[in-house]
Amino acid sequence: MCLAIPGKLESISAQLDDVFRMGRVSFGGTIKEVNLSMTPEAKPGDYLLVHVGVALQVVDEAEALETFKYLQQIGELEELNPDQPIDRTKIPGS
Repeated sequence: MCLAIPGKLESISAQLDDVFRMGRVSFGGTIKEVNLSMTPEAKPGDYLLVHVGVALQVVDEAEALETFKYLQQIGELEELNPDQPIDRTKIPGS
């Protein structure tokens, strides 16, 4: 099964033109580089739904945190970085 995981956009790390942008997204403390081309409106501090390294849409914080909580409960967050445990202190509401 494929899931889109919510994460918080920490910064824009590259912008090659008006369309192609990359950003650093935090998933409970695990930072990943994400393609932001499909979310041109995204800005640092926004929550995004990310699937296979591409941000699909901006979502509100409450929805993102609720989804993150459910993924944490079913043990799906460890797949983000199997060599590094998720820092649960960086997940609001944990």
